[in-house]
Amino acid sequence: EIDLEERLCELDLRSDSDVPDVPPPTDSTPEILKRALSGLSARWKNWWIRGILTLAMISGFFLIIYLGSFMLMLLVLSIQVKCYHEIITIGYRVYHSYDLPWFRSLSWYFLLCVNYFFYGETVADYFATFVQRREQLQFLIRYHRFISFALYLTGFCMFVLSLVKKHYRLQFYMFAWTHVTLLITVTQSHLVIQNLFEGMIWFLVPISSVICNDITAYIFGFFFGRTPLIKLSPKKTWEGFIGGFFSTVVFGFIFSYFLAQHQYFVCPVEYNSETNRFVTECEPSELFEMKKYSVPPLLQAVLGWETVNMYPFQMHSFALSTFASLIGPFGGFFASGFKRAFKIKDFADTIPGHGGIMDRFDCQYLMATFVHVYITSFIRGPNPSKLLKQLLILQPEQQLSVYKTLKSHLVEKGILQPSLRG
Repeated sequence: EIDLEERLCELDLRSDSDVPDVPPPTDSTPEILKRALSGLSARWKNWWIRGILTLAMISGFFLIIYLGSFMLMLLVLSIQVKCYHEIITIGYRVYHSYDLPWFRSLSWYFLLCVNYFFYGETVADYFATFVQRREQLQFLIRYHRFISFALYLTGFCMFVLSLVKKHYRLQFYMFAWTHVTLLITVTQSHLVIQNLFEGMIWFLVPISSVICNDITAYIFGFFFGRTPLIKLSPKKTWEGFIGGFFSTVVFGFIFSYFLAQHQYFVCPVEYNSETNRFVTECEPSELFEMKKYSVPPLLQAVLGWETVNMYPFQMHSFALSTFASLIGPFGGFFASGFKRAFKIKDFADTIPGHGGIMDRFDCQYLMATFVHVYITSFIRGPNPSKLLKQLLILQPEQQLSVYKTLKSHLVEKGILQPSLRG
């Protein structure tokens, strides 16, 4: 027993150099680009490849925005699955020589279980009237959490049955690997979709701010970068970090001004059970109504303005842009440390010049959590529309009880006359 404990302690004290190497990803750059850029240095070749693919991705993103909120939800789900695949694949490649049973199968099974739980919660919250008309769905929603727990418990038991002597500790490492990956990908993507339901502007401004910061920080760092920022990412510079910050704040302010003018972007996304479509029609809230603000005395001398007209949401865009440019990059630094631990350059080779999908969305997940917390803490109030949907699915006697209680409350406050009947 003493020998076994000593061996386990030795395993815990192993250095990073003992971690098995992950096979390097292949170069997925199209041959036509390789030939067109063959005369350039490696630095400028990477610049052009990244630039061309960035424009292509941004164009595709605008197309999906045009197609509507449902396509954006599918995009988020697709990105989530791909990011999960990239992280799980690294674990599989590192430990595949141990021939651990059911590792990948259980990893994907747990992904299915967690998605079933989160998206089932979303259906219950935002599709109540749709569910009310279908008895099969009513059963699934009523017992949704119990079914989700039963599915997870099945996977948990399968993991216990898969334990192999001499590999217990390694298998528990991989079990933890899977669950941390689920926390990073599925939970955060669920928050992204929750933000989207608050209004497309709460989805587009944060995501675009992170993209803007990524691009402008790269440009400033490429042309002006001299001072290293952090050892985890040797190519990151203070010049790029500062340039990205100011560029992102300006971009967020201007982009918010444009989006706040359009009902399509500011209205909460709701499902219309009569047309079976998502709709974005509403009376815009005060956040999206133009207001006049007094300019601080110190800035009046510089700008020459005493007042300025702007949307209140633009004030919130400062908070979103600041987080995206100052705190968001730490998601990228975290990913850089993760890659260094496993001696890899990128998570995958999905996007030439960029690496994997996770390489491009490592900051987005951190941003999604911040936006969700920001909305729930400073923006969101009682939602009459959501409350009405919940009331409509109650039994008639329950609805009558709510009506009587509400009527009594309004009479006590003097809003209704005691003699009012109905």
